[in-house]
Amino acid sequence: MKILLSEEEIPKSWFNITPYLPKPLEPPLDPQTKEPVSPDKLLAIFPEPIVEQEVSEKEWIEVPEDVLRVYSLWRPTPLHRAKNLEEYLQTPAKIFYKNESVSPPGSHKPNTAVAQAYYNKVSGVKRLTTETGAGQWGSSLAFATQFFNLECEVYMVRVSYNQKPFRRILMETWGAKVIPSPSPYTRAGRKFYEENPEHPGSLGIAISEAIEKALTSSDTKYSLGSVLNHVLLHQTVIGLEAKKQMEKAGYYPDYVVGAVGGGSNFAGLAFPFLKDKLTGEKPHLEVIAVEPEACPTLTKGEYRYDYGDTVGLTPLIKMHTLGHEFVPPPIHAGGLRYHGDAPLLCLLYHEGYISASAYKQRAVFEAAITFARTEGIVPAPESAHAIRKAIDIALECKERGEEKVILFNLSGHGYFDLSAYDMYLKGELPDT
Repeated sequence: MKILLSEEEIPKSWFNITPYLPKPLEPPLDPQTKEPVSPDKLLAIFPEPIVEQEVSEKEWIEVPEDVLRVYSLWRPTPLHRAKNLEEYLQTPAKIFYKNESVSPPGSHKPNTAVAQAYYNKVSGVKRLTTETGAGQWGSSLAFATQFFNLECEVYMVRVSYNQKPFRRILMETWGAKVIPSPSPYTRAGRKFYEENPEHPGSLGIAISEAIEKALTSSDTKYSLGSVLNHVLLHQTVIGLEAKKQMEKAGYYPDYVVGAVGGGSNFAGLAFPFLKDKLTGEKPHLEVIAVEPEACPTLTKGEYRYDYGDTVGLTPLIKMHTLGHEFVPPPIHAGGLRYHGDAPLLCLLYHEGYISASAYKQRAVFEAAITFARTEGIVPAPESAHAIRKAIDIALECKERGEEKVILFNLSGHGYFDLSAYDMYLKGELPDT
């Protein structure tokens, strides 16, 4: 069962959850003075329209026509009911998933990459730098910059650079320059590279390298694929479409589930539904973030101010964190290997509007195999975390005889992750 929308139904505005927060978001702090960072200071790495969105309290922000034009290459994305999975599990629960894997780069990431490329282009920027873990974000930004004639430089976490060569090739096909991180080309990376040229890297280190390059180049800005408010804002096209599709199907979810690394795919699906919970319209809605036990930011991290990168080039932001120097084990869900999470998500988690679960790697791949063999799509390891939780909820519904409705985000496909599947199928995948 597939629920489709027409091209005319692509959301024309993004949804900003900030006006509905139970308390104000803590401001980012200057690491030297510990005073709130003024929006002007953010202009060193971001263009003015992005900074305006980062601090905006408007509920709706219009999507530019040039962004909608590129969105229409793959949006609206389909919503599926996973009937084969339901039958396999013999559950009375109804399982739906929003399929973001149909974008050209194969994930949800272009939703913000296209928007950020557009705003940088109209601001006169010539080049964007960024980091990437699994490569979904890097390939999405490489894809997006081609539509706006921007150069793209990607610092890819070394463990993923080695594990996922086809993601690197995809980025290079779209014209990006891809550098394994830590690298010898920046002060931030050189320290780690000289200590160990085979250092596995982390998103925190790669962020430091990308920001350093932006700060030292007059025609270059930095682009971030998750965590910050404007990124989560752009991703709400997912949830806004999903609400329309669920309404067409005649259902409203009891559970909304998403994998969390920095928080963008989760927030993109969940925030339009969370509005209903925050306003009291759907008080019993359960919204669940799922993360790896190897990088358990929400379930074991501290809620405090910390740097967004490893070296300390970013402002201090209030979030759940494992510490900015934390280097996660080299699990195959590279996009979930980040020491912190989005401040918006963390505030809602801290206030009890979101819950969280963590899983080990083999349990996640077991769920991924089940999904591939029932629904036909090989999911990204990141998305498989959401699948694992959705399956567990469906099995709980089976035990209780409850006909609940579960919605999760299939944030990307796993066709560039087949080496990890090969390891799992051979019994060689470590349970890190």
